[in-house]
Amino acid sequence: MTKRGGLPSQADGTGQPPKLLDQMRESIRVRHYRARTEETYCQWVRHYILFHQKRHPADMGESEINAFLTHLAVKDKV
Repeated sequence: MTKRGGLPSQADGTGQPPKLLDQMRESIRVRHYRARTEETYCQWVRHYILFHQKRHPADMGESEINAFLTHLAVKDKV
């Protein structure tokens, strides 16, 4: 079974599906990425979510991605 965005959804001890970043970490670990890569990816996802006033990424699309990337390029000079 999957949750929003097609990531695996497994109940934790509370019967609630895992949170987005927990799902992401699980997916990254299955792919055997390094711990530092996992942390970097999670930081970028947090930054993206906060930039969009804590909206879930599954509820956003191309325009929000473009806005975030433009902000990084123009304002943050990344």
